[in-house]
Amino acid sequence: MSESNNQSNFLIRHASLRQIQVFESVSRHLSFTKAAQELFLTQPTVSSQVKSLVEAIGLPLYEQVGRNIYLTEVGDQVACSCREVIGRLSNLEILLDDFKGMKRGRLKVSVVSTAKYFTPLALGTFCKKYPKIELSLKISNRDTILKRIQQNLDDLYILGQVPPNDFDLKVIPFAPNPLIIVAHKDHELAKEKNISLKRLAKEHFLMREDGSGIRSALEELFREEGLKLSERLTLETNEAIKHCVAGDLGVACISEHSLSFDDSSLPIVKLDVQGFPINKQWNIVYPAGKELSILAKEFLGYLQQQGAQYIDPIPS
Repeated sequence: MSESNNQSNFLIRHASLRQIQVFESVSRHLSFTKAAQELFLTQPTVSSQVKSLVEAIGLPLYEQVGRNIYLTEVGDQVACSCREVIGRLSNLEILLDDFKGMKRGRLKVSVVSTAKYFTPLALGTFCKKYPKIELSLKISNRDTILKRIQQNLDDLYILGQVPPNDFDLKVIPFAPNPLIIVAHKDHELAKEKNISLKRLAKEHFLMREDGSGIRSALEELFREEGLKLSERLTLETNEAIKHCVAGDLGVACISEHSLSFDDSSLPIVKLDVQGFPINKQWNIVYPAGKELSILAKEFLGYLQQQGAQYIDPIPS
């Protein structure tokens, strides 16, 4: 056998699947303790497995500063590859289970916070069809979702704004996601028609945190019109924003889908503003080169065919 073949097969001969599984867990949690708990192993065993993988690769995969663990650039790449290996093995496991007449596997979905109003409903119905699957649902802001995409942490992602061009992604438009302006029902603009952005700019805004897709869309619109936003409060959840609007602390831009029927008791109304609604789309995305698991393909198809039924904003 040639020297090049020996080198190319080095990891196959020196790295085990257990080491790959352990390091992937450590890279996600950035904690040996949490990885040990997840895998039902002792912490010394986790440390030993990671050490063996580091020795096999011959490059540092992480740095430890105090009690905190940080992945090196090499560690990030190795973690992504580990997830791909685990994903392919999970896919094989599903195939084998299918041959046995079983439906098992793991489905990992990450969504932006405003998609939490419909994604759990869709997942709930889907899981009735596959009751034995393991399910992971992460709800975060847009910036966090983009980081999870880069780290290949999940199967599918649902977000409003399409990621930057430097992300090599498969993007599937899913459903309309109109952004609206809301205010207290007794606000002086509540009964006005065709409110100008210039007039709206005089109001105090309740804003989502940096990294929110809704915040970015609103800031972009005002910037294009040469206007500045007057930000009164920064809040991290849509519920907090809606309750602050109900408290007459300011106006806000939210997804119309976040106005669920449970909010009917809140004194909130949609304002008639020029340029609104901002017509955004929900998008299902995943890395272009990613081989989706059977379950992920099934859930993707289910969302495309029936997912829109779970999105039902309150009529104007």
